[in-house]
Amino acid sequence: MKKIGFLSFGHWTPSPHSQTRSAADALLQSIDLAVAAEELGADGAYVRVHHFARQLASPFPLLAAIGAKTSRIEIGTAVIDMRYENPLYMAEDAGAADLIAGGRLQLGISRGSPEQVIDGWRYFGYQPAEGQDDAEMGRRHAEVFLDVLQGKGFAKPNPRPMFPNPPGLLRLEPYSEGLRERIWWGAASNATAVWAAKLGMNLQSSTLKTDETGQPFHIQQAEQIRAYRAAWKEAGHTREPRVSVSRSIFALVDDRDRMYFGREGDSQDSIGYIDPNTRAIFGRSYAAEPDALIKQLAEDEAIAEADTLLLTVPNQLGVDYNAHVIEAILKHVAPALGWR
Repeated sequence: MKKIGFLSFGHWTPSPHSQTRSAADALLQSIDLAVAAEELGADGAYVRVHHFARQLASPFPLLAAIGAKTSRIEIGTAVIDMRYENPLYMAEDAGAADLIAGGRLQLGISRGSPEQVIDGWRYFGYQPAEGQDDAEMGRRHAEVFLDVLQGKGFAKPNPRPMFPNPPGLLRLEPYSEGLRERIWWGAASNATAVWAAKLGMNLQSSTLKTDETGQPFHIQQAEQIRAYRAAWKEAGHTREPRVSVSRSIFALVDDRDRMYFGREGDSQDSIGYIDPNTRAIFGRSYAAEPDALIKQLAEDEAIAEADTLLLTVPNQLGVDYNAHVIEAILKHVAPALGWR
């Protein structure tokens, strides 16, 4: 395991029990936590994107702000739902945020997860082409996004422009060199992981996966990663791909940890349906004293297969406590798992 970062859903609720009571709280605390994580030595600050929800939504202003306030840490998403995205406008936003961050963006994209509303992408002005479903539409948006990130000209210039143009067809600006290689696909199935490998995207695999074999979650996820790497090799890409997995992991090192997560030690995988036809397996949480946690995580085959581990954080418990959660893993657990 080469890198460890955190992943925040940016939940907020106007409750006296929450440290994150408004959208402003969620955004500003996300910036503060990224700064704290960098100071602690973490490698990545990632956010989840949901629409029509009291969670983080439009990611690029937040990513740009984090980029301006930090200098080393990777900044990313896990994931952006491509069914909602205009891929050309998104490429401009991503290029700008990446330039502000000095080339540190790691953008996770996908076809999305179950939504708060029915077919929410329709409200954003999108609908699948004839013969396609919404998942195919999301993948098509992703393919267009990947194409324009290459920085090649494709638009015919106006012969009488307001400002002088460079020669030839015009590309989108701002262009950030290297961003195309820092796009990740969040895959729930083995088939979409293989598809992502063929297109040269890195792989993100979360705490939820399509249940394809009935085996424990971490074994199915490890098999997905191996299938992805095999497809990457077969496609003939010249660079090494990156793979991340997400986990809820809590080192119980003080009374607060035991109060919040002491009962999570008996957590097990669970089965559910993310839509009427898709059976999914949800990975267990980990919560234990550091020595026990090290032994448990060493048996997680998918963590062993991945190069990056994203720690899902309980953001509504506040910046200080979440920084403590990250520090406890980095200090007491990660070195024994091969981090640095």
